[in-house]
Amino acid sequence: MTTPPIPEQFVISSQGRPLDVSPQSFGELESSTALLGQPNALRESMLANGYLYLRGFFDREDVLTARRAVVERMAEEDLLEPGTDPMDAVCRRGLDLKFRADLAENNNELDAVLYQGRMMDFYRNLFGEEVRHFDFTWFRVVGPGMGTKPHCDIVYMGRGTRDKLYTAWVPIGDVPLHVGGLMLLEGSHKQQDRLRAYLERDVDSYCTNGRHASEIESGQKMWAWDGNLASDPVSLREKLGGRWLTTAFRAGDLLTFSMQTVHASLDNPSDRVRLSSDSRYQPASEPADDRWIGEKPPGHSLAGKLGRIC
Repeated sequence: MTTPPIPEQFVISSQGRPLDVSPQSFGELESSTALLGQPNALRESMLANGYLYLRGFFDREDVLTARRAVVERMAEEDLLEPGTDPMDAVCRRGLDLKFRADLAENNNELDAVLYQGRMMDFYRNLFGEEVRHFDFTWFRVVGPGMGTKPHCDIVYMGRGTRDKLYTAWVPIGDVPLHVGGLMLLEGSHKQQDRLRAYLERDVDSYCTNGRHASEIESGQKMWAWDGNLASDPVSLREKLGGRWLTTAFRAGDLLTFSMQTVHASLDNPSDRVRLSSDSRYQPASEPADDRWIGEKPPGHSLAGKLGRIC
């Protein structure tokens, strides 16, 4: 794969809003790679920062092998620009690509990275016991355009353990800033009291006597609320404080963070598709959110909804 050219007049932005990149508002993720093999130090760092960023955690070639398995499927579906190297993942012009969980299904190469060997050993050591992962893999193929709005993951998967469930964000290829990588809001995991009303919500809970009930129950509408914390990452940072933290990710990196850590993604003004996966891990002894467990997890379908009279 080749590095995409930086667009002319490139401005780091999210949701179409240029970010304040001054040192007090924007910064680099702190690497915890030196702490590998020290479970107590890793736990302390997670508690302190709300995330662990492990540069070069995976064998780079293993990740690129998983990338090839994905882009070959994308090429077969004509999602990539004709005449380009599929490994570059140049988006076919005119397409709006965001989320393709099906590209993670029956994908042995991706499973080998996410659910075997080094990854599982890491979480066993981090939790100090046997672990389980969710059976659903969130796979993203983010084409040119705006990134993800600020949110916390707990509102999408909080029916099991809430404090011992971590997200693993894995770039499936290199993701320089202008291809729209993930960013975390510094210290946001320590604002649970301030964000309590938001963190206690569940996107799949709905009012059976509400105005959206019939649409949700018929499958016409996925949910009455999409789980986003804010639509403007600039004003959110000004409100909560801290800095937006990110980096130029490389194939082989791992970013893992808590359910209460606010995160979003940068806009992608390049011509490339940003490939990345979100997977979840927890102690096997803890209860798991049944929306994401099983051969065919119900997820956000009607089977996963919780209706109540409001």
